[in-house]
Amino acid sequence: MRLAKPALLTATALMTVLATAGPAQAATSETRESHVTAVGLHNTYDKAAFPYLADALDSGTGLIEIDVWVFSGAAKWRVSHDLPLVGPFYGQSNNCMSGGLRSGSSNQVFDKCLDNLKLWHDQHPGHRPITVKVEMKNGFNVQAGASAGDFDNLIRTKLGDAVFTPGQLLGGYGTLDEAAKADNWPTRGELAGHFMFEIIPGTFERQNPFDHLPTDVEYGRWVRDHPKTAMAFPSVLDAQAGDPRSRYSETSIRPWFVFFDGAAASYVGGIDTQWYDDNHYFLVMTSAHEVPPALDSRSPDAGAATQRVKDMAAAHASIVSTDWYDLDEVVGEELDRG
Repeated sequence: MRLAKPALLTATALMTVLATAGPAQAATSETRESHVTAVGLHNTYDKAAFPYLADALDSGTGLIEIDVWVFSGAAKWRVSHDLPLVGPFYGQSNNCMSGGLRSGSSNQVFDKCLDNLKLWHDQHPGHRPITVKVEMKNGFNVQAGASAGDFDNLIRTKLGDAVFTPGQLLGGYGTLDEAAKADNWPTRGELAGHFMFEIIPGTFERQNPFDHLPTDVEYGRWVRDHPKTAMAFPSVLDAQAGDPRSRYSETSIRPWFVFFDGAAASYVGGIDTQWYDDNHYFLVMTSAHEVPPALDSRSPDAGAATQRVKDMAAAHASIVSTDWYDLDEVVGEELDRG
């Protein structure tokens, strides 16, 4: 049964309720992925966050994030926060390395970031499950040879069976929605040694009046049409009351979204997040430090940060995303969800 939250419940009042919900329990290898809350890190490709992408992977985080820009010609998949147009490295700025995890030069294309993931994966067999959140800053581009299918081929070529795919969640069910509701997720033990890819629309794309095919719709169609071979999960971006998939007029893609992503403060400000847990959907709550009372965005008190993770677990987050790059003891937390 869904829990109805009062529409006017403030975030501060809700946090008071969550803080008294009792101690959160640590997840185990037998816990299904849908029943786990882990901590993620925002923009882990940024050299201001970590000197090397491998450092982010070593931190214990359950989610890393990479921003990808698409261009025609050489270096189709570029990694940078800002628009990468000029410069010796195609204008890119990132901590992915050319010669190994911590050797060679930085500012590499997305292909090399994936090489870094594979090398780290090979050096850490049975590592914890890690979600790789890819923000497609300016969307896909079929004419540039950078379509949803090209993206899938790149992930498949670089990481192969190290990726847990939509098809594996789907199993014998008709849609991802049916599979999620049936809790067809693997256990943490079964998911060990795997990455999951989440795709969200980019900030540039969302402000581009000439882009008439948003990434979430485009990749949602791709997964609908290629459910057994797709390599990533499309995500519904931004918190919204009710079922946020209702925003898609193309109803046939709605059942292929089981990932949801938005601001933590919005989710706990009156939205019924029990719905996500009841249906075993994957819920990423971003900027958890902004939930009242706000915490330092980078280096908060460890005790307060730990409590915030527990509160977000009680609020049914799958991933509690922050910029707490310096708090390995908190970043490595894995709790029972809800």
